[in-house]
Order: sequence, then C-alpha cells, then structure tokens
Amino acid sequence: MGQSWDDLLFAHWRVEAATVRKLVPPGVTVDAHDGSAWLGITPFVLTGIRLRGTLPLPGVSTFPEINVRTYVTAEDKPGIWFFSLDTTSLVAVEAARRAYRLPYFHARIGIDRRGGWIGYASARRGSPRPVVFEGSYGADGDAYEPEPGSLEHFLTERYCLYAADDTGLYRAEIHHPPWRIQPAEAVIELNTMPPDGLEAAGEPLCHLAERQDVVIWPLRRISGAA
Repeated sequence: MGQSWDDLLFAHWRVEAATVRKLVPPGVTVDAHDGSAWLGITPFVLTGIRLRGTLPLPGVSTFPEINVRTYVTAEDKPGIWFFSLDTTSLVAVEAARRAYRLPYFHARIGIDRRGGWIGYASARRGSPRPVVFEGSYGADGDAYEPEPGSLEHFLTERYCLYAADDTGLYRAEIHHPPWRIQPAEAVIELNTMPPDGLEAAGEPLCHLAERQDVVIWPLRRISGAA
C-alpha cells in the first residue's frame, strides 16, 4: 500500500523504559537511547493512499491523522509500536484495524495553516475519557538527514511496525527514502493522547518533515500467542 505523509511533526518525550515495558506485548524489547525510552506524538496529513499499482481514489485518499508511538525491537529488527492512531476517516479506521491489527480510532481533526505554522486540533470520538491534542508547530531550521547513531536517527529511521492480538505478534515492513527533517518549534496547549501510565511531561524534542513517500507491506505473523 502506497501513501504520503505531509507536514508531519515528530514531538518526542523521554519516558521510563520500565513503564513502557508494561504497555507493550511479550516478544518485543523496548528500545532506549541515552538511557531512556521515548514517547512520540506525530500529527500529519496522509495523502495519496492507494493499493500498489492503482491510483488514489478521489475523496477518500487524503485525511489527517495523529499517532502515539514508542520504539521496540523484535528478532533484531527495530520498529515502531503504536499505542493509538486517530483519524477522521472511518474507512481507514475499519481497514487498518482489520488488515494491520492497529488501534485506530475515529476522531474530529481540524487543521489551520498560517504564516508557515500549522495549527492542529484532534478529539477522539466516543472515548470514555477525553483524548485530545491541540497545538501548533512550524519549522525552525534547515532540513537534514539524521546521522546514524544520533538520537534523531534512532527516533525516525524505523522500517517496520509491530502489532499484536490474541493470536500472536505481527510485523509489517515499511519502505521509504531516508527522512529529511528540520528542527521545529511547537506550542502544545492540550495533550491527553498518551496511554494510561505514560505522561508527556516537559518540553518535547520537535522536528518537522514536509513530506515522506511510503510503501507499507502486508502484515506477517512472526510468533504465535504464548
């Protein structure tokens, strides 16, 4: 499946690895850098979603999304673990839940672009507790490719996602060019996106990616349920 990610903010906070371990399934190891695990919140706009060899469908291939993630490894392959993914597209919610076993949720999301900054407001529909994000962000420096071994490389250069259900642990390969990111400023007014047990405390480390073209392969089981 092909798609592009536009105007993507990487906002990252240090979190305790021991706390994150309680929130991910057996079979994955929580990755740490500089002694910490990391919690990421990434608002963006998904565009041009399509099956391989087909064209995007007008009216259903572009929508905003915000995800909450951390970083894990299984079978020596570093990847991403998603705590949640919120979007305005009910089609995407249902399809991703079935095809990728990901915790997608339906949300109201508004985007406002002014003077090089992006205002982003998301509120999950039907949640027993408020799950919201309100803030704005913009670039604050030149674009560059993160150097291997750097924190920025650790946080961005991940070429698979992991998911799990009662039947076992799964992985989907992700292909894209190396990230080109910019330092970013963000003003976050409200953020209750992290899962219970994790807190996005203090000022985040922020980067902006204007565009990334991506191919995501089908999910494959890598281990059965314990």
